Amino acid sequence: MQLVVARIGRAHGIKGEVTVEVRTDEPELRLGPGAVLATDPASVGPLTIETGRVHSGRLLLRFEGVRDRNGAEALRNTLLIAEVDPDEMPENPEEYYDHQLMDLDVVTKDGEEIGRITEISHLPSQDLFVVERSDGSEVYIPFVEEIVVEIDLEEQRAVIDPPPGLIDDRAEVASSRDDEAATEADA
Repeated sequence: MQLVVARIGRAHGIKGEVTVEVRTDEPELRLGPGAVLATDPASVGPLTIETGRVHSGRLLLRFEGVRDRNGAEALRNTLLIAEVDPDEMPENPEEYYDHQLMDLDVVTKDGEEIGRITEISHLPSQDLFVVERSDGSEVYIPFVEEIVVEIDLEEQRAVIDPPPGLIDDRAEVASSRDDEAATEADA
């Protein structure tokens, strides 16, 4: 199975190094010297990592055969793809690969069926589950432990405890209930 592990950014310096936007929790495993990675677009690769280092908090890589700034700049925005055993699990039991989460059924703690995960969106602040509901609409669920309380790969489901208003109009119901309570208290 193939996983996107990074996106090549701009060239760094004049000797062929590039900045890399890491998209894996295991960069030392996936992006080490000697790693051979497929690419998107495929015509650019495969690329073999020659060296890697961290500079000012950014990962810099140099690939075999890329020796100057022009060669490095030609790689910009290329996705780096690693071949991964589909049965492989991350070292941390609280982490998951995207392919493990795709198509999980999403249910609330009370057992209400919400839908099925169709996509995982990786944003700078957090990841989001894109969940398709039975009526074809989509709902976005932040993948944070306060909301996603359990991932059960054996049962193929994600259990959520959504705050009011995340998946339905419960925020309006709570608000109108509070207004009614205030009116009764005033009377």
